[in-house]
Amino acid sequence: MKSQGFFYLRPMTLTALHKLFLEHPKICTDTRKIEKGCLFFALKGPNFNGNAFASNAIEKGAVHAVIDEKEFHVEGKTILVENALETLQKLSIYHRNYSNAKVISLTGSNGKTTTKELIHAVLSKKYKTIATKGNLNNHIGVPLTLLSIQPDTEMAIVEMGANHQGEIAFLSGISQPDYGYITNFGKAHLEGFGGVEGVIKGKSELYNYLLANDRYVFMNADDPIQRQKLASYTKKIGFSTHDPQYYIIRPIMTNPFLEVAFDDLQVKTQLIGEYNFTNCAIAITMGKYFNVPVEDIKKAIEAYRPQNNRSEVIEKNGHRIILDAYNANPTSMMAALNSFKAIEGENKVLFLGDMFELGDAAHEEHQKISEAIGNLGFETAYLIGDNFGKTENGYPKFESFDEIRDYLTKHPLPPSTILIKGSRGMALERLLEIL
Repeated sequence: MKSQGFFYLRPMTLTALHKLFLEHPKICTDTRKIEKGCLFFALKGPNFNGNAFASNAIEKGAVHAVIDEKEFHVEGKTILVENALETLQKLSIYHRNYSNAKVISLTGSNGKTTTKELIHAVLSKKYKTIATKGNLNNHIGVPLTLLSIQPDTEMAIVEMGANHQGEIAFLSGISQPDYGYITNFGKAHLEGFGGVEGVIKGKSELYNYLLANDRYVFMNADDPIQRQKLASYTKKIGFSTHDPQYYIIRPIMTNPFLEVAFDDLQVKTQLIGEYNFTNCAIAITMGKYFNVPVEDIKKAIEAYRPQNNRSEVIEKNGHRIILDAYNANPTSMMAALNSFKAIEGENKVLFLGDMFELGDAAHEEHQKISEAIGNLGFETAYLIGDNFGKTENGYPKFESFDEIRDYLTKHPLPPSTILIKGSRGMALERLLEIL
């Protein structure tokens, strides 16, 4: 029987599927993480087929499994659809519109997850708020975030990531945000976007959705790209260090932790680097716009502590380590270097790993970073990976993590102030075990 474009072994409309979801409001896509009473969606990937695990999911406690290959049918327990992923996405749209929660979507080249966590911390002081878990910000993660909206949820913060044109437009169509924010436009995923102009075009797809649907835009009014693109748009809320048309928020110092000022308040964060200023500023802006008491805004930001290898400060064996190894691109790498240069510390040491997804710009961008190290006056730097290995500079280079591990085992560092930064694939947090 056909219903709303899907074939089922038993009749079920999208409305009926949503009703079933409300009765069992837990979604699982991984049989290793099955929760009793959940709905299992059999998704597919290059190296796996979730349909083959449907019966296992049911055995582990899933109340139903949504499959798209009928040979894996389990009588009375499976719902057969044309495409399990598309069904998950359409169910999330249905639930988003069923809910009364306001949706805030955000994207950008750098700082998305930290910004999302700060906004969540601030808005949670007044509202029932949910947010994307970790960085589950793709075509699967965004639907799962929307489906985590509870009956009492008032605010839903949805992080959206992309590395190609069209992805943000697609995710915006799923999340249908009431408000949106772009952290910045940087040199990230240049290979997929086709250069910096491609990044600006791709990330601006969120603006395109908001403007086309007469929704509200949050902005960094000191960012010339944002200011230009939103010049004639009236539904905008922003922050600036100097423009009185917007909320005035200023950085005070970063030595090493960032401090910011607004409304005669001084906020002492646990975040390293001035590059985190805009992340804090937009959280303050949203807090003020949504009438969160300013003292609660201050408390929320001061209590936030970065995790998951994002600008963490670690004291270990006499070292003071800034671990910023979650990801890297040329923009975030330069920001980290400039910030590290500005902070006080004895015997500064850099461990920098390759930046991925730069395509034809990889050699040029790695060479620029290697030259910047010297221009900023850093004497000790260790460069790790194939791309840094091809650069011309006087710093020691290591093709692999095994090489730098062996070197440090034989040449342990004296107590130092250390920055560790590289792309996720480099997994440079492993250096902590050696240091």
